[in-house]
Amino acid sequence: MNMQDTRNVMDEFKGLPHEQIVAELDTRGVELEIAIENLERDFNMGTIVRSANAFGVRRIHVIGRRQWNKRGAMMTDKYLEVVYYSSLDEFRQATSDRVMVAVDNVSRSVDIRTVEKVQRAVLVFGAEGPGLSAECIAIADIVVAIPQRGSTRSLNVGVAAGITMWEWLRELN
Repeated sequence: MNMQDTRNVMDEFKGLPHEQIVAELDTRGVELEIAIENLERDFNMGTIVRSANAFGVRRIHVIGRRQWNKRGAMMTDKYLEVVYYSSLDEFRQATSDRVMVAVDNVSRSVDIRTVEKVQRAVLVFGAEGPGLSAECIAIADIVVAIPQRGSTRSLNVGVAAGITMWEWLRELN
């Protein structure tokens, strides 16, 4: 084991080449995929990608802008596949074999705890503040929200993504 390896990886991966780490992660990965509607170059995207890596997600879909702040991802985006789409239509065509789950606290949303979790889903997150576009919510198979008890209207999208991934995978595993 190379103790000089400064990458932000678990000890079992220290000293291993990048390709070997990716190959091992592919064997452990989950079928759940994550999508981010990147309309505003949200700084929370790095947090979402880092959480996805931690939960074993192997593919991230970025809809809209290709540019995003990777600093928060702590290089974890290098260990999974990031696919870019210029439009929602292009994204939905590419993921038509998956249940599209929009995550937003809009009037149409249902409590995430009450929905049946399926392996082949793609959870879609929007930008901090405006959330998902109306177009994205309209084409989703289901819209879920995390129930809250406090006075705030919403959670930070990076936090909401982590909670949502945990809840989705908790029931499946």
